[in-house]
Amino acid sequence: MGWLDGILGRSKPPEADLDVLFGVPQAALTLEAAGFAATGAGAVCFRDVDGVSDDRVMAEVQQVIGTDASATVAVTDDGQGFRWLQVTRAPGDLQGLVSDLHAANSSMADAGFGSQLLCSTVLFSTPSGGPLGLVYLFKQGTFYPFAPQAGRRRDNAVELQVRALVEGDVPVEKALERWLALWDAPGLSV
Repeated sequence: MGWLDGILGRSKPPEADLDVLFGVPQAALTLEAAGFAATGAGAVCFRDVDGVSDDRVMAEVQQVIGTDASATVAVTDDGQGFRWLQVTRAPGDLQGLVSDLHAANSSMADAGFGSQLLCSTVLFSTPSGGPLGLVYLFKQGTFYPFAPQAGRRRDNAVELQVRALVEGDVPVEKALERWLALWDAPGLSV
């Protein structure tokens, strides 16, 4: 950050620490003890860039992750101008899923597309059977829970419960206004 930025009150967002993704398996154990269950699915969300460069990087990521026969990979668009790289593994292979999401994020960032990365999700089911996403905000380096319900509503009680459960395992986003609704995210539609 330059001196002019300091005078004008601009701040540089914190660098994303992708290694915090490796705290998710511990958070999953905490959640499991409270009745939540990992589904084995997750995704990386990024803004699509016109051109073939990001397509090449995504193809490489898909190829690397797809070489493991226990993982499936797909790329979808959500209609909001975002792409989702979806990864699915066995529900018990959360470490493998997190490694895949880390590799996808790292590959995009290393190829110069870090500014296009928005978030990653790791999916769970709630004790009542509803969907829950543990969302990693790339630009903040923090997590927040997202528990959608039918009618585009959120289960705020579950979200606050999850925050309290995992805050010792992963860095949780303190600014609730950053807990964005991911209505069209893969695996989180109700």
